[in-house]
Amino acid sequence: MIYRTLGKTGMEVSAIGLGCEHLDGKPYEQVRETIYEALDHGVNINIMDVFMPGREIREHIAKALGGKRKEMMVQGHIGSTDINKQYDISRDLPTVQKYFEELLRIFGGYIDFGMMFFIDSDQNYKDVFDTGFATYVERLKKQGDIRYVGFSSHNPKTAMKVIETGLPDMMMFSINPAFDMLPASEYVLTHLDGDHIDGGLFRGIDPQRAELYKYCTQKQIGITVMKSFGAGKLLSPEHTPYEKPLTVHQCIHYALSRPAVASVLPGCQTAAEVKDVMGYFSADEAEKDYSGILSGVRNDFKGSCVYCSHCQPCPAGIDIASVNRCLDIARLDSANISPSIRDAYTAASGSGCIACGNCESRCPFGVPVIANMEAADQLLR
Repeated sequence: MIYRTLGKTGMEVSAIGLGCEHLDGKPYEQVRETIYEALDHGVNINIMDVFMPGREIREHIAKALGGKRKEMMVQGHIGSTDINKQYDISRDLPTVQKYFEELLRIFGGYIDFGMMFFIDSDQNYKDVFDTGFATYVERLKKQGDIRYVGFSSHNPKTAMKVIETGLPDMMMFSINPAFDMLPASEYVLTHLDGDHIDGGLFRGIDPQRAELYKYCTQKQIGITVMKSFGAGKLLSPEHTPYEKPLTVHQCIHYALSRPAVASVLPGCQTAAEVKDVMGYFSADEAEKDYSGILSGVRNDFKGSCVYCSHCQPCPAGIDIASVNRCLDIARLDSANISPSIRDAYTAASGSGCIACGNCESRCPFGVPVIANMEAADQLLR
């Protein structure tokens, strides 16, 4: 298992965790087998997302964890409620408290990451920050009921606004090779309702999303990833927006290559699905490589690094994708480059470029790598 630091929380989390949404309504034995498979795959510190408000699924998960509760870091959502066994969003404090405090009871009196649930619009933002909701969340952290404050979102503009309040330590965001291509004017969840995601709208990586990922790195807001397979549409020959479907490992690799991402939380409902997902760690680089699929999307990626590492290996030992990532983040605010970005640049051996051009000949997106190495050296050394 590979571990990554989740932003300013400082917590080391597994690069692949477990989304539990699809365990809802499943018998206890299936829940137990799925969770044990995740723990048994070399995972001694894992991260699990529990947004489902139903008591039965919460109790099934907690029972399955048993004495292993401390081995699993739990994302628990504040504001997730249910009506007639269907999940709903509430900002009504008595209702919010009822559901979250039940979650606390079930999971041993604390939740590792208390997630402000579903902040996707200006109205969602107001309902959280212009009411007593955010104050309640702060109180939960002060009391030790939650260890860190997070939030979930699918909208880059709203997510930036939430981060700017200074309240969250991390966020959960929907990231995959389709959502990142949709224009900012498109609300990604509407594309999960139909038969397929409309690839005709793709115009390269949406600048607002790219800026969000860099901003999160700058502010040390760690990201956990949901919707990495686009509700399965990216894996389906019938529903993929690309010429051919992506694989599970390509989708995971894409998400893990985004700046600030610490962990991908695929929604698994069986032990076999967990095993398939964990196969990512034994897959070779060719199996993970997503660049060939993205390069078929018009020509909108030309000149832009997507951190795919198709340019490797470098004869000078430079981690080219990491240097490009550091450069992109540094350019957001070149007058206030954080020490962590400079350290990451140094670790990537960026100053060793010999301008051989091997990387540029292999890059499917026409990135001016040599010029980027020079620019990074001037900004970051």
